[in-house]
Amino acid sequence: MSRENAINQQSLAIEVQRALQEGLPIVAQPYLALAEDLGVSEQQVVEAIEQLQRSGMTKRFGMVLKHRQLGYHANAMVVWDVPDGCVDRVGASLGEEPCVTLSYRRPRRPPEWNYNLFCMIHGTCRETVTAQLEDIVLRKGLHYPHQLLFSSHCFKQRGAVYV
Repeated sequence: MSRENAINQQSLAIEVQRALQEGLPIVAQPYLALAEDLGVSEQQVVEAIEQLQRSGMTKRFGMVLKHRQLGYHANAMVVWDVPDGCVDRVGASLGEEPCVTLSYRRPRRPPEWNYNLFCMIHGTCRETVTAQLEDIVLRKGLHYPHQLLFSSHCFKQRGAVYV
């Protein structure tokens, strides 16, 4: 590959990355629509994405779901104080629950914050979210100290910005 061709491919990859961080269009062929916007072929867009992945500049694609617009206004973070030796197992178990949208470990910040496991439950009303949590605790025997923290504000939701 010539130096000029390599520079052009790198330049296209950056333009594709810039476009991707704004989100893919919601159409049947999003890469084709992106290609048309950039004035290149769909194959060139796919190759640019592959180049971004190989280089580590793009690790994965995700979706930003604006749950409040879908009627989910009772959104809660559940924080857990789980023994360190059990946290991976408990986190994986929580992640299997249909109502849990994410589950992850964070370091404790004693003495004020002893929680090391977090999970999100989105619901249409607080009563439903509370009942779902109670069901999970009973069914899975998760009798660890925890708090249910409902969101009071929705911050801007968007993917990462790199370019």
